[in-house]
Amino acid sequence: MCRWIAYAGSPVLLDELLYKPANSLVMQSLHSRLGAEPTNGDGFGVGWYDEHSPTPGLFRSVEPAWSDENLRELSQHVRAGVVLAHVRATSGTAVQQSNCHPFRHDRWLFMHNGFLARFGELKRDLQLAVDPELFPTIAGTTDSETLFHLALTFGLTDDPPRAVAAAIGLVEDVARRRGVDYPVQGTIAVSDGERLWAFRYSSEGRSRSLFHNQDVAVLRQQYPDNPVLHDLSEDTRIVVSEPLGDLRGAWLEVPEATCLVIGGGTLETVPFGPAAAG
Repeated sequence: MCRWIAYAGSPVLLDELLYKPANSLVMQSLHSRLGAEPTNGDGFGVGWYDEHSPTPGLFRSVEPAWSDENLRELSQHVRAGVVLAHVRATSGTAVQQSNCHPFRHDRWLFMHNGFLARFGELKRDLQLAVDPELFPTIAGTTDSETLFHLALTFGLTDDPPRAVAAAIGLVEDVARRRGVDYPVQGTIAVSDGERLWAFRYSSEGRSRSLFHNQDVAVLRQQYPDNPVLHDLSEDTRIVVSEPLGDLRGAWLEVPEATCLVIGGGTLETVPFGPAAAG
């Protein structure tokens, strides 16, 4: 499917997240270890929040991340405290810029690894449920962007966990009526630049991989001579489709049917599941 990374902490160069780790996101675009396929070369995107604007910056391209010189150049100059980045392996929709993640609406960013099963059969019913004022802003053809707009319709800007739960609940309800088994698969990241929410859920109970970093203070105690850990601020929080390196104990798997809530240097883990829309 896809691979993604979400970062919250002290401002860092994008290069530190996208290129420098041993199993960086750019490396995963060509040699994913835990993905459904090893290559994620159907475009990429990176969104970031900085002090210049409440609206996040966004750079997306249909080029493979591993060969895009503009991404490499940008990554060496942009510094941000909240970053969402994604490399895409299409599940059938076109390779075009409007289908690359993250998706943006006002100050919100959204990205997804996974799929809505038999989306073509569900698409009409799902998109008719999107708020009419939001419908014109659907620019691409992916199931992920439709899911984002459903979450916006159900109140993402007020209560992200409840809105995502309602969006997934609607998908599963429509799928039941259409005879589609196990319609939802994936991991999702959402941010408004101040907080970050990450979700791991699938209708089948076999979600795509997702991990978050161990507390930096704990890792410093375990590895006092590791220089990389001393360069990180203690409030660093990273959520990834697969670990960025092999340091033992550095990465903790996110449990199935879970929402992570990250803000102010803290991370809370709460149960997550679909809910009735309304």
